[in-house]
Amino acid sequence: MNLVLCGMMGAGKTTIGIKIAELTGRRWYDTDGVIVDKHGKISDIFEYYGEAHFRKLETEVIKELSKMDNLIISTGGGLVLKSENNVLLKENGKIVFLRASFETLSKRLIVDGTRPLLQSSTENIGDRLARLMKERTPVYEHVADYIVDVDNKTPEEIAKEIVMITDEK
Repeated sequence: MNLVLCGMMGAGKTTIGIKIAELTGRRWYDTDGVIVDKHGKISDIFEYYGEAHFRKLETEVIKELSKMDNLIISTGGGLVLKSENNVLLKENGKIVFLRASFETLSKRLIVDGTRPLLQSSTENIGDRLARLMKERTPVYEHVADYIVDVDNKTPEEIAKEIVMITDEK
């Protein structure tokens, strides 16, 4: 059974995925990292091929990873918006939504100039983030087997909480 982390960009999916892997000895994969390794920088993929192509690449990665077992998978922020991806992930996994407040995400993302979805808009970053949260949060909540709030917690605390709740069930 795989453990899948979903949530908004900046919620800590990568950092927490690594911590969980360290705690459990399981292999960790970051879907964005796999795409970068195979296809190059995400910002370049968005610029030259568009978001739809990037989403196809995400599905290809999920098709591969969902066939494996006992993984920790950190997903890109938009990956679970595609129902096909969720079906694949749930066949052999439990999904944990890392829920972060607007304030937490704003602090983390305002200094990060590498997020294509925040950079490719005429909206300011705060407005864009608020709109993405409004669109995505209901989907994250719907697909999640577990919801973990990340505000005011260290990555270690969050990782231990996830290991504890997912081992109980």
